[in-house]
Formats: sequence, structure tokens, C-alpha cells
Amino acid sequence: MTQASTVQPDPHPLLAARPAQAGYAAGETGRMLLATDWAATPLGPMDCWPQALRIALGICLNSRFPMFVWWGEHAINIYNDAYIPMLGQRHPAAFGRPAQETWSDIWEIVGAQRKLVMERGEPTWNERVLLVMERNGFPEDTWFTWSYSPIHEEDGSIGGLFCAVTEETGRVLAERERDRLMREAQDAARTLRTWFDNAPGFVALLRGPDFVFELVNEAYYQLVGHRGLEGQSLFQALPEIASQGYFELLREVYETGQPFVGRGMRVVLQRTPDAAAQERFVDFLYQPVRAANGAVVGIFAQGHDVTEQVLATNALEEANRRKDEFLATLAHELRNPLAPIRQAAMVAKSTRDAARQAWAMDVIERQVGHMALLLDDLLDVSRISRGQLQLRIAQVELRSVVDSAVETAWPLIEAKRHQLQVQLPDEPVQLAVDPVRIAQVLANLLSNAAKYTDAGGSIRLSAEVHGDRLLLHVRDNGIGLSAEHMEAIFGMFSQVASASEHAQGGLGIGLALSRGLVQLHGGTLQARSDGPGLGSEFSVSLPLQPRAAEPAGTSGGAAAPQREAPRGRRILVADDNADALSTMTLLLEMEGHEVHAAADGEQALARAEELRPDVAILDIGMPRLSGHEVAKRIRASEWGRDTLLIALTGWGQAQDQERALAAGFDYHCTKPVDLAALLPLVNAPRRSS
Repeated sequence: MTQASTVQPDPHPLLAARPAQAGYAAGETGRMLLATDWAATPLGPMDCWPQALRIALGICLNSRFPMFVWWGEHAINIYNDAYIPMLGQRHPAAFGRPAQETWSDIWEIVGAQRKLVMERGEPTWNERVLLVMERNGFPEDTWFTWSYSPIHEEDGSIGGLFCAVTEETGRVLAERERDRLMREAQDAARTLRTWFDNAPGFVALLRGPDFVFELVNEAYYQLVGHRGLEGQSLFQALPEIASQGYFELLREVYETGQPFVGRGMRVVLQRTPDAAAQERFVDFLYQPVRAANGAVVGIFAQGHDVTEQVLATNALEEANRRKDEFLATLAHELRNPLAPIRQAAMVAKSTRDAARQAWAMDVIERQVGHMALLLDDLLDVSRISRGQLQLRIAQVELRSVVDSAVETAWPLIEAKRHQLQVQLPDEPVQLAVDPVRIAQVLANLLSNAAKYTDAGGSIRLSAEVHGDRLLLHVRDNGIGLSAEHMEAIFGMFSQVASASEHAQGGLGIGLALSRGLVQLHGGTLQARSDGPGLGSEFSVSLPLQPRAAEPAGTSGGAAAPQREAPRGRRILVADDNADALSTMTLLLEMEGHEVHAAADGEQALARAEELRPDVAILDIGMPRLSGHEVAKRIRASEWGRDTLLIALTGWGQAQDQERALAAGFDYHCTKPVDLAALLPLVNAPRRSS
């Protein structure tokens, strides 16, 4: 929960007039996204867009690879800057319009594939498909490679599709031109030389069974490095590829006379003698060159460096894999506490035994708290990525932060019978940090050490002052890390596969969140391990010099007012969720308040005019009238100017709090709300009074 008065951070510098939406880029299409009146389209206002659409657009608009999203029944088209060249004169009219209007000339092909994706949820793959279209004022042959992937909403339905596309027209035309010039090259050396000098890809002519470079173009030099090639055999010129299989391929083509085509093949090159080896990916053709009598006398090698395309494709596949893993993990982590909550509720409902009812209530409270922590971690990572999580800087002693972290992690450490050693400097160390956040980082590192160390292990937390920095180390004798996992573990939704039997739940975002929090303090978080089975060490480096304190941001709950008014207030609670309404009403009545309920916006406004309550707790997303509209109308009335208004909603981002403030709310609480945090607000005068 945070107060409705929380100040939103400055807008993205590339969007001078309007704040950037969560995760959306500030290019041309990003600005068009913000400038479009979506309320006048089938998508409706951006604030109402489903999370699945927001995530898809965040990926699309922030990518430099051509992508678009078709959403909803009308396939509303939203694309990124990299896709604009493919539209030609259809841009910008195509943005935000139904896809069928834009691509009517090829809808017979792409519309049928969209229907397959939307109805069956089956992704498509189309490689180098010829499409005859008019995009620059005249019909032209174009070739494209693309894939359509379904976008699933939270209820499992398919809301739209996501497309990654690359235009192959240039490459297809270049290959046709290459074939024509290859035929001419066998008859005229001068034509061959001219083509070599102007070829769009890399080209080399290898002579004889030793594969001596006879002709090499500039693109080939750019691929392998500017070294001596012409007149040297391939074995002499490029010794680093001796064990990569290319010599064997050349010999097979030379001996059999059969060409070879390679797609996205990996080659490791050392471009200069003192440089590190560099990984590249190439599409290429080895074509035998024959003499007049038909004998093979050389090899014509031609191709393209496709490293960027391969890496982009791999990145998309990896992002899709991690997305699927995250969604599966999230479903698992949410189902885990739901099962005991449901069972405890059945116990409480079916028994009159006070002890059993108390036990059931403890289970429900504990599991709801677990779910809230999961959601808080997700929100914190999102705020860090958008630059909207701000710190509450305070002068604090290191020992108090460490004590808080140990207290949080101790139940897990104790349960696994670990030995914990804490070693701090003898002299007190003063820090200018957000103590809650740094304690959160240390607690997470200690909890991870406990999780991934076999029972009865050893954990050591130490600190030392080194110059103007504080170094904190958390060392364990657990499962350790391999070299490839040393950085990967700090990625979003990352969990080491070999540690699955040690893990005890979680979304795999703890280390990403911890690193983000440390970086907000101007520090670093690194991992070190001697290898699997040899333990791990996580090191935090923080500056000791004070940082200017920042205003409270969106990361915490609403601050409790200092003054308290008498209890027993007249309260109106409005929520269209019947269970939420009845439980909140009952809890407030148990605190001695006079509570009245309303099930929708219109009923809430009518009851407010009738009762003139001291406090109104309003859900935002109510039917008939939203909580914002009810708050505005209450504030507009003379009797409602002094009414304390509290927004209670599942929407907790900075812009949601700003909207609540603009509508007249005094406080903004995010569901699920802790009654202990809500009661001080209910019992307080208006903040403005």
C-alpha cells in the first residue's frame, strides 16, 4: 500500500510531453502508441489492456528485430520501428488499424494462418514465402520468413498473436543474381572479377586440391580479418578452422563434384594474431568449378554473415522458453498456498472446535502472506526495470541491518541445521542506505545459501571496510556453481537446473531483485564458485559515502498517519466482489465501527449521499460507476469534502496512485490489504485537514 500522494518519477527523456508506459520504447512507434486514442478503437483505453498484451508489446516495441502484434477479434496491428520499412507507404496508416485493411492484397495467405493460430493455438513457421504486394505504389515480388505465435491471456484463451519477421527479398534476389553470375564466371574471368568486387556477400574462389585463394572480395576479408589470403592455401591462411569441419566439406565437394549449402553454420575465427577467438554464423555455398573437360578444378565459396539473425532467433527462442518456464513456475507457486488455504477454510467451516479454527486461521494467514511476498517480489523487479522504485535512505548501523537479515533467514537456517557464523568489524560501521532493502538483499543471500546447502552445512556472513566501500560476503559449502551459471543466475526467472532438488519454491527472481536493489545503492553484487559441489560466495560492494535521500516511492505501503481520531466511525465499503465486501465489513465491525456495504458504483454513491459517512473505502474496478468516478462525485458535494476516501484496488503502479490522487482519494491501498495497516488510515482525520 502507498499513499495516493506518491510522486511519480520524471518521464522518460525521449518522451518529453508524456510519461513512458511500463516497458514501452520511445521510438517512432512508441510515440505513436502513446499518441493514439485507443479508447476509440476495439482495444479500448490502454489502462484496461490485459497483462498478456502489455508483455507482448513490451517485447515488441523494445526490440530492434522486426515484430508486430495482432490483437483481438479485429487483429488490431501494433508494430515496432524495425518493421516500418516492410510496410512502405502503408505506414503510418497501418498502426492501430485492423490487419485485414492493411494487408488486403495478401490476406488470403496471412489471414488463413492467423485463423489457425487463433482457433487452434498452433504456431506457424513460413520460410522465404513469395508474396506479391503493392507497398510502394506498384506490385512487386517479395519474400519473407515469419512465425506467428499465439498470445495466451490469464484465463488460457488466445487474445492475439505475436510475429517475428524478416524480409528475404534482398537475399533471394542476391542469390538469383549470384547464380547468373556464377555461370558467366565460368566463361569470362573479367566478368567474374567484376562480380567479386561488387558481390553483396562474401565471396572467394579456391583453386586446386590445396584450395589456394585466387580471388577474395572485401566482405570475405571483413569476415575473417584483413590478413594475407590470395596466393595462400586455406590451410596456411586460416589455420584456426582446421578442426571445425570446413576442410572436410571442401574435400568432399572437390572429390564428388556435388555442391554443399550450409545454413547458420558456426565458425570461430581469430581475426588478428593477438585477438580472442570470435564466434560467427554464416550461410554459404560451396560450388565446384569445372574445367572445359568437366573436371573439378576449384571451389567457388559464397555466403552471408548471418550472426545477428541467428542470435536474434536464439534470443527469441530463449525468451519464449524462459517465459513458459516462468508461467509454469508462477502457476505452481500460486497453487501451492491455495491448496492449504482451501483445506484450512474447509476445516474452519466444518468444525466448532476453537483450537482447530485457530489453527486453520493461522494456516490461511501464513499462506496468504506467502502469496503476497511472491507478488511483492514481482512488483519490485518491475519497478526497478522501469526506474520507478525509489529508496528510503537513512543513516543506520551495519549490525542492525545484519541482525534484521539474519532474523528473516533464521527459520530456514535452523530447519536445515546449518551452522551460521557472522563476522563483522569491531568498530561500528555507519551506512547511508535503505535499511529495509539492504536487509532484504542479505536475507535473500542467506536464504539461498541455506536452500542450496545440504543439511548440517556451514554458512558464513562477513563484512569488511575497504577504502570508501563496504564489502559483504555470504559464503556456503553447498552445491556450488559452474562457470556458465555464474552470471546466468542473476537473470530474471533464472534457476540452476542441477539445484532443482534443493530448491524450496520461488520464482527465480530473488537474485535479479537483489542485484537491482544493490545497484540502486551504487553498489555491485557478484557470485564466485570453484565449481559444482565446492560451495558459492556472493559478494556485495556498497559505497560508504552518504547518498542524498530520495522521496518515498511506490515500493512500500501507505504511511500510517501520526494523528488518530476516535474509533467507532461510520464507514462505507464498496466492492463488487461479494466475499471481499463481506469479510471487510465483518472485520471493521469487529473493530467497533458502524459499517455499510455497497456492491457497485451507483449503489455506493447512493449510500454515500444517504449516510454521509466519515470514511469511504472504495474498490476502483466496480461496475456501473468506477471507484474514481464515485470519489470525484463525493468530493464535488459539500458534505463529502471532509470524508476520508481510501482506494482499495489490485492496481498498484505509480500511475494508478496518481489517478487515485487526482480523483480525490486520500490514500491508495493495494490488495490484499493488511488490516493492521488499514486501521490507522480508517481512524485518522483527512490528510489535508
